[in-house]
Amino acid sequence: MSNKLIISLILATMISSCSTDKNSNKKAIKWPDATAPVAAEKAHQRVIHGESVDDPYYWLNDYFKKGADSSAVVAYLEAENAYTDTMMKDTEALQSKLFTEMKNRIKEADESVPYLMNGYYYYRKTEEGKQYYKYCRKKGSLDAPEEVILNVDDMAEGFPYYSVSGIAVSPDNKMVAYGVDTVSRREYVIHVKNLETGEILKDRISQTSGDPVWAADNKTLFYTAKHPVTLLSEKIKRHSLGQPSSADVVVYDEKDNTNYIGVWKSKDDKYIFIYSGGTLSSETRFIKADEPSANFTVFQPRIKDVLYNVTPLADRFLIHTNDNAKNFKIMEAPLDKPGKENWKEYIPHREDVLIEGIDEFANYLAISERKNGLTNLAIRNLKDNSQHYLDFGEAAYTVYPSTNAEYNSDVLRYGYTSLVNPSSTFDYDMKTKEKTLLKQQEVLGGYDAGQYVTERIMTKAKDGVQVPISIVYKKGTKKDGQAPLLLYAYGSYGASMDPSFNSGRLSLLDRGFIYAIAHIRGGEEMGRQWYEDGKMMKKKNTFTDFIDCGQFLINQKYTSEEHLYAQGGSAGGLLMGAIINMAPTLWNGVIAQVPFVDVVNTMLDETIPLTTNEYDEWGNPNNKEAYDYMKSYSPYENIEAKEYPNLLVTTGLHDSQVQYFEPAKWVAKLRKVKKGDNVILLKTDMDYGHGGASGRFDYLKDVALNYSFLLKLEGITE
Repeated sequence: MSNKLIISLILATMISSCSTDKNSNKKAIKWPDATAPVAAEKAHQRVIHGESVDDPYYWLNDYFKKGADSSAVVAYLEAENAYTDTMMKDTEALQSKLFTEMKNRIKEADESVPYLMNGYYYYRKTEEGKQYYKYCRKKGSLDAPEEVILNVDDMAEGFPYYSVSGIAVSPDNKMVAYGVDTVSRREYVIHVKNLETGEILKDRISQTSGDPVWAADNKTLFYTAKHPVTLLSEKIKRHSLGQPSSADVVVYDEKDNTNYIGVWKSKDDKYIFIYSGGTLSSETRFIKADEPSANFTVFQPRIKDVLYNVTPLADRFLIHTNDNAKNFKIMEAPLDKPGKENWKEYIPHREDVLIEGIDEFANYLAISERKNGLTNLAIRNLKDNSQHYLDFGEAAYTVYPSTNAEYNSDVLRYGYTSLVNPSSTFDYDMKTKEKTLLKQQEVLGGYDAGQYVTERIMTKAKDGVQVPISIVYKKGTKKDGQAPLLLYAYGSYGASMDPSFNSGRLSLLDRGFIYAIAHIRGGEEMGRQWYEDGKMMKKKNTFTDFIDCGQFLINQKYTSEEHLYAQGGSAGGLLMGAIINMAPTLWNGVIAQVPFVDVVNTMLDETIPLTTNEYDEWGNPNNKEAYDYMKSYSPYENIEAKEYPNLLVTTGLHDSQVQYFEPAKWVAKLRKVKKGDNVILLKTDMDYGHGGASGRFDYLKDVALNYSFLLKLEGITE
């Protein structure tokens, strides 16, 4: 890129060295004198509902627009990257130290716990110095010779990004189908490999979700096809091996562009299901796996405001549904009469327990539940319907079913973790109630969980609701208001941010940071109502909950305004944008990762991936009431001439979930409007998308940048 192009785009402004003097006990922060990019402004108006709104940075959308000249966009993003590098240059040694420190805690040569499926033990293994993995199996016994099914280390060579999805072995164990994404836009090409010869077949299926499903005949695949522009999952297709993908048959075409769709096979291998669902309602279709050419039968036509999922057992279907059951219940229906008129209650609804899902076995069910914000596993005997719970004995933890591929088994595999306990894999004999620890994540360097403290506390939100907070810190950390604290949350889509171990986080804790997770509304930690009270026209509860959590931690002397930091990504990045508009002085620094901050404009553009799928989460701004409410909190719309906290914003050029231009526009407008000397940094990864780097070590460079930003603001240099 020519310097002339950059100079013509970027107007130079000088940012003087600044220091933080909000607290006399806080070290002055020295920032370099540097030229901060200023984005060009071009006339553009959004006109809707009788209102005209100027959007001078709309041109930053141009990179993916057909026929548009994207050189100015690239120039601006690269200028922002150069500016961030300059402002953070004095932390380069610290970033390198942090990267090495975090990487050295990871056991490089490792293997996952093998699981049995259809006569083979499957596992993944990683090797010293390798970024990816090898997917392997052994026939019949763990002492059998190893067969490498996919060598992703070799497959990924030469690609800046490489992701393998949906690895599916054929019923006769002779073929493997899998999806590959080399762009980081979650658009996969499905390939098929002959496991007997090692040959990659000519079958190549583009524009998919990367979810191949085998029929029982070992030659038919079902998969989800994506729209080439919006990337919506809109069709389920059937592919016959050896035939061109152009001949693939559409077996289901979703007409409701607010729904996500997918295809999967039951654990007992008897049925293939198509699921179509949004936030509020769903529908399932099915065929027998040994009849791949059959027409799919509707299990139960979609019902307004009713979600349901289907699990087949040997003698009946089980239905996990919220039909007249806010926190879900389990119904049962005959195999030959699945419609709702034949549903009978099997496990009733409970006001204080959210039923999240079930894992089926021939003789047992493992039921994932959530009570008082914590996950639980209930084991139900299908013969006599007796039920018991697993006990974990910790204040804040996360438990979840792991890989349970065998239907005819009495052993449940589950995972367990907490803020201080590394991830562990257990086998639980549901008949004898015996637990067996198979593996615990090894943290190299002598990690001692006893040196860290975890707490779970409750605070009252402004409307009286009690909000949980999970906290971890190193033993000996004082609660005198001077400890730096990083508060994290997500708060959307009913996604629960459960406490889990992260070996990289030790680099913050060992330097005196407290780490906290705010379990705010919009997630589902406290039940389905918790989610519904943080979406659509109640979305602002998410933001005020987070602010209330931050203020509570200050009041309780965990930290102070001078030392409080916030972090969130994607929809959690929207949270970051909202809280700095609503309470800008509460935070010394904020990290917003791939932030969804231009809510109104994105939700008005149906060509942007996933927009229409999100109407039930945020609202449809084509409706004035939704537009007005959305506009009242959208971070980009509500920037004002006031002092904002120090801000590090990260994004990826190829992000398909939150397009790069949202954070770019947000930063450009903040720079123009804000007051004060606090810095705003934008870092765009020009090779990756929403999830960042694909290698198992490369992502640590992003973590090191984030941590260095926080440590710099604290005056910590080592």
